Parts: sequence; C-alpha cells; structure tokens
Amino acid sequence: MRPALLALALMLAACGRAPVDTSADVASIETQMHQRFDRPDSRLEAGPVVVRGDHAIADWTQGPMGGRALFRRHNGAWSLVLCSGDGLRDQGYLTRARVPAADAEALVRLLADAERSVAPDRLAKMRAFSGTVTAEQMPS
Repeated sequence: MRPALLALALMLAACGRAPVDTSADVASIETQMHQRFDRPDSRLEAGPVVVRGDHAIADWTQGPMGGRALFRRHNGAWSLVLCSGDGLRDQGYLTRARVPAADAEALVRLLADAERSVAPDRLAKMRAFSGTVTAEQMPS
C-alpha cells in the first residue's frame, strides 16, 4: 500500500470509520483509460486514481502530455466525463461538473494526498493541460 493511502486508512480507522476498498474501481478506471488511449508507440501512465462515492479523478501522462480525468459511476459502470488540468484539484470546479459538494471536497483532499508521491516532472505535465475536453469531444 502506498504511504499516503496507508496514512489515510489509519486516520479513518482512528476516527471510527473503516476505509472503503476502492481497488476494483481503480482497476476498472485504469483499464478503461488504457483501452481508450494507449497507442502502440505511446502507452498511457495512469494514476493515482482517487474515488469518492460515484466520482473519481485519475491522473494521467502520455509522452510529453498529461492531465487529470473525471469519471462518474452510473448503473455500476464507470464512464469518462472530461479531462482537464489543475481545475480538477478545485472543489468549485468539481461541483460545477455536478459532483456533490461533500464528494468534491473529499476528492480534492484525497487527490492532494495521493499526488504527494508523484514526481514533480509528471505533475508539471498534468498542470500543463489547458482547458477542458468533454468525453463527447474526444476521439474514440
């Protein structure tokens, strides 16, 4: 288990709340990202992925590019909503994207914790993503 995730699990246990196992959700999201965006000449690097309720944020880099992706669970299946950069680290941005306020707050906190272990050069690629691209605007 990553140190940040272990610390979070211990903190939640100390507060009387057992951590939720999101490993199946993370695996599903990462698999979708690889299936959609991997290319023979450039494999996507996905993660960390943080999940709260029916929403998740996944960091990604691919070659010189990077960003973050917002996913939503509907009828038990995860689907890509949009890609952006640092906007997905902002609670207000997430609530405008229809993420419930409590989940948006938790996702921002979880992502900040998870990204503490991400290399600075990789974070710089994610920050460089400009604007927002919805799933409908992306090639299949």
